[in-house]
Amino acid sequence: MSAVILPTAHIMSSAENKVENSSTEEEERGKKRKMSLSSCGVCGSEEAKYRCPACLTHSCSLPCVKKHKEVSGCSGVRNKTAFVTLSQFDEMALLSDYRFLEDTGRFADGATRDNLVQAPRVTVKSKKLASNARKMNITLRFLPITFSKSRENSTFFLTKEKLFLWHLKLIFPQSSSEFTQRRVSDKQTLKQILTSYIHPTESDPVTRQKLKMYVQARFDHVKVFMKVEGRKANSVRYHELDIEKSLRDNLSYKTLIEYPVLHVVLKDHWKDYPLKGPAEPASACAPFAAKNDKVGQEKETATQVSPSPQRSPTTGETNISRTAQEMEPPPQKKAKRGDEEQEEGEITDSSDEDDKNIPCD
Repeated sequence: MSAVILPTAHIMSSAENKVENSSTEEEERGKKRKMSLSSCGVCGSEEAKYRCPACLTHSCSLPCVKKHKEVSGCSGVRNKTAFVTLSQFDEMALLSDYRFLEDTGRFADGATRDNLVQAPRVTVKSKKLASNARKMNITLRFLPITFSKSRENSTFFLTKEKLFLWHLKLIFPQSSSEFTQRRVSDKQTLKQILTSYIHPTESDPVTRQKLKMYVQARFDHVKVFMKVEGRKANSVRYHELDIEKSLRDNLSYKTLIEYPVLHVVLKDHWKDYPLKGPAEPASACAPFAAKNDKVGQEKETATQVSPSPQRSPTTGETNISRTAQEMEPPPQKKAKRGDEEQEEGEITDSSDEDDKNIPCD
């Protein structure tokens, strides 16, 4: 066989290509080597391959990345609003800022499409219910219509009969049960309402089985409580309701959010439902009445001590002694009513500011 002789130019070109490829690989290796400027910041034994976008900590593997986040609490998310000097501002920083502005516009547009923002705070029905409840000395408030408690509320008011048909929720904590009753007349007593749940013979058999502890207990060992609205989460208080009175009488002079929620509690657990302390309106004015009496006594004493006025022979003006004026105390500011009667943990409502500005008699 005759040997094939390749041209010299072809051999030279292939050699040059190999040299170029090897040099390119060395450059890429050099770049990778430059990226790994230090060892792993977590384990310290391996060369760093990754860098945290948030705190720029070097790591070598996924376990080290996870451990870094657990130990330092770093989120690993780059701060898009961090300051970048002009010398370090490049095309990547410009692209990052552009995407940040796009995300901001997308978020603002999504907020305008949100049902919670677009939904009206108060509807015509809620205004009517609140107005009629106010006539019965009941403060009725409502949540936005996107809340589940607002959507499930079926409270209705009969205008001709002037009667509320409440959406009522009954919670039996000792049996871990909840029941919802619709269109409950406010003329019914709490005893009539509870009869269909815990009466030994007149209640529903299925419900009676769930509430066996309540059925076996005496009726006078059962109390009904309702949570006091407008208080801090660490200072919860309850109203104790009268079972013999109607639902309207029990809700009078109380605040409701959407509808009444009643807690039916057995005797052994009454201590777990602290009651709201009674208000004492007169106590706020008593200290100031005592101060006024003291001021009046001091004025009488100053009047007795002060000498009679004398007329100057030259000017003819009357020189009154300054003894009485010096003894007269500075005027006291009137206290706002309700500062002392507000219980600890109660959140002050802006709608009650007018009542607080009423001066003491």
